[in-house]
Amino acid sequence: MNLSFALFAVAAFVAVVLCLEGLYNLWSSRHSPEARRIAARLEALAGDPVTRASIERVEQAQRLPRLNALLGQAAAGLALQRWVATSALKVSAAELVVVSAALGLLGATLPGLLGKAPVLGAALGLALAVVPWWRVAHCRQRRIERIERQFPQALDLMSRAMRAGHAFAAAVRMVAEELPDPLGQDFRMLFDEMNYGVPAHTALAHLAERVPLQDVSYFAVAVMIQRESGGNLAELLDKISAIVRERLKLHGEIRTLSAEGRLSALILTALPFGVAAVVNVVNPRFMAVLWTDATGLRMVGAALFMMVLGMLWMRKIIRIRV
Repeated sequence: MNLSFALFAVAAFVAVVLCLEGLYNLWSSRHSPEARRIAARLEALAGDPVTRASIERVEQAQRLPRLNALLGQAAAGLALQRWVATSALKVSAAELVVVSAALGLLGATLPGLLGKAPVLGAALGLALAVVPWWRVAHCRQRRIERIERQFPQALDLMSRAMRAGHAFAAAVRMVAEELPDPLGQDFRMLFDEMNYGVPAHTALAHLAERVPLQDVSYFAVAVMIQRESGGNLAELLDKISAIVRERLKLHGEIRTLSAEGRLSALILTALPFGVAAVVNVVNPRFMAVLWTDATGLRMVGAALFMMVLGMLWMRKIIRIRV
């Protein structure tokens, strides 16, 4: 290999590396988390000051207002509305109920139209009806977990701001401006309510309703008591932050120790379906009895019911609340 070819190879390698580095920097300048955070701040600062300073609060009209109002009259319906609202999805409780009922009806009638057994229709209808509820529950749980991780940072930021001489409302505003969503959005709503004249204890109670975490409830109660009886709120926030961090640390250790149980539950749940799929591929006539014979369908239904019970039981065992 001559010298010119070696120099060409080195130059080509350096050019490729520099090209990849430039493409990464170009992507990072527009799509990285830091770039998105800076763009959001610039957009907020460049917004219409009249719109941002307006004290008129217009609540977005929900779809299916009559059904929502009907659900709100009952205690269970009101609890359902709060449960859906904590997911931060653009869906109302009435929409969730209607979509779930429509999917369940579709799944129950479709096998009958195709000439299948009613048991299959009941199973399919139940599975489709559960899908919207699972989606809302998943988004709600993910949002709560993100807020739980952000909450100690918010407490530390408020404590430092109050030690620097800021008032409680100013500290809330700093948290709303500095922290990303979803906790930043909730603190923006808290600051807006306090800025628009809502009493502090009422605004804190609304925050505790929007964020169904015990830590947030403790924070709201502690601030309410401090505002009535006095005391060092910055020190109190530091103690709450330390307790929350220790609890999250313990929760992480428990999740690590219970990982084996969760993996066992996943394997035991997927194993029957995997074995059935393999047997169906190897010997389809052997598995066809389960779908064509009435006794086989009853056995499948009983097996699915027992599997659901086992999943719930194992979930109860490995889920430890801290």
